[in-house]
Amino acid sequence: MEYKRFGNTVAVKISRGEEVMASLKQVCEKENIKCGQISGIGAAGHVVVGLYKVAEKKYYSNAFDGEMEMTSLIGNVSEKDGGVYLHCHANFAGADGRVVGGHLSEAVISGACEIFIDIADGGIGRRLDAATGLNVFDFS
Repeated sequence: MEYKRFGNTVAVKISRGEEVMASLKQVCEKENIKCGQISGIGAAGHVVVGLYKVAEKKYYSNAFDGEMEMTSLIGNVSEKDGGVYLHCHANFAGADGRVVGGHLSEAVISGACEIFIDIADGGIGRRLDAATGLNVFDFS
């Protein structure tokens, strides 16, 4: 993984065999990013995406393997318990054009991946919402 910062924007290149979420966390820690927006595209060979069922307060994950285009990656950076907290969703298309997606847990790059992080001044925390079981923005 390589990256370059331009003011409040960071361009990230994630290479073949590297994992997206771990790479993004590493960049955010090194650059002390506490609040920002993530967007990107690329190609992956292994992904884990999921769906959160609010009534059950539980994530359900699905793993997919094979050549896939990351047709979109969107997310945000915030803080929880003093550390980087990433919340990303992504879509992946196979050779037949069928798309899978959801809450992104893991994506191993098979070709290349290009991501921008737009940094916002300040920081946003997270707190557990008892009603949903989700870690939501905490502006206090």
